[in-house]
Amino acid sequence: MRYRNLGHSSLTVSAIGLGCMGMSEFYGPRNEEESVATIHLALDRGVNFLDTADIYGNGHNEELVGRAIKGRRNEIVLATKFGNVRGLDGSFLGINGRPDYVHMACEASLRRLNVETIDLYYQHRVDANVPIEETVGAMARLVDEGKVRFLGLSEAAPATLRRAHRAHPITALQTEYSLWSRDPEDEILPACRELGISFVAYSPLGRGFLTGRFTSTEELAPEDFRRNHPRFQGENLTRNLELVRRIEQLASKKGCKASQLALAWVVAQGDEIVPIPGTTRRAHLEDNIAALEVTLTPDDLARLNEAAPKGATAGDRYAERAMKVVNL
Repeated sequence: MRYRNLGHSSLTVSAIGLGCMGMSEFYGPRNEEESVATIHLALDRGVNFLDTADIYGNGHNEELVGRAIKGRRNEIVLATKFGNVRGLDGSFLGINGRPDYVHMACEASLRRLNVETIDLYYQHRVDANVPIEETVGAMARLVDEGKVRFLGLSEAAPATLRRAHRAHPITALQTEYSLWSRDPEDEILPACRELGISFVAYSPLGRGFLTGRFTSTEELAPEDFRRNHPRFQGENLTRNLELVRRIEQLASKKGCKASQLALAWVVAQGDEIVPIPGTTRRAHLEDNIAALEVTLTPDDLARLNEAAPKGATAGDRYAERAMKVVNL
């Protein structure tokens, strides 16, 4: 396993982390036994960066991760998030960045995770109604209290990131980034590099699309939220399948899987970038880890850039409502 430092912090994380969201919700039926086994295998293989959030499964995911890491806390850099608020029935109630809520959300996450300290605490989405300085100020007080070690933001615009960083050092920014989501290259990644903030890339496999496993929306479980994503629908799906086929062809020539080539591309974009592919199965975890063995030459990178240039993906990455709360 290779490791990378997060920002200017003392956190050292595996070059590929593990996103745990799908173990509880969003991608279809769950299997807790296999999910826990996947987390254990990740730790055994040197993957020490686990990512969760309080809304994944409405708290279930934090509880699951907490059970899985019991007795192994010192092996892990543990990241979780707050800010997206859901009702008991799972309905989305909005975004909350008020200082009192920050404290309450952190206490709840600590209980569910069954830990004393969160290594990296993100604001999951920026609250447009609360100045970022107030939210980050409340997060900084959690650092002073020893409940959180370092701070992060998710889906924040460069201007917001700069304001937050002035209020308290931000260690990592988490945003979607992959061969089919390259928007961060315009402003967000340059801002992170300028400020010395690490970039944590979620959905580095395009929500599984870049694995080549899907050819139709009907292959997804009825409750799979990707059915509502524009990129998985109609003409967008057809166009995006063409992009995947080009990646598959390059992967075949390279002697690896399309997923591994896509992950290797993200890893190759810079030492300040850490992808956190999500998986619920040990076999897929092994595939992801093996991506670190794929070395990309300048010619490889040029061919990938030609096959999947910025802006080539058809459709927004979220439905309209969710797009309104990203990059704020």
